[in-house]
Amino acid sequence: MLLLILAGWINRRQQDAVEYLLTENRVLREKLGKKRILISDDQRRRLAVKGKILGRKMLEQLATIVTPDTILRWHRELVARHWDYS
Repeated sequence: MLLLILAGWINRRQQDAVEYLLTENRVLREKLGKKRILISDDQRRRLAVKGKILGRKMLEQLATIVTPDTILRWHRELVARHWDYS
């Protein structure tokens, strides 16, 4: 029983952290306005790897600096580059 209570508390804390980060991300996006955000190849790679794990539906709810299609395209390109033996 104690394990279930602890698991529920941990899950709630994780959800609170996610909600905070989403809010922080939206605030930063509002500050930038319509300005284009320039990100490095390494930053694209990190977003692509994490975005692929989440999937399109979740990205539609979360992605704010680029579209879900862009993140998934970056992942496809990353995989293609990895397996290019030419």
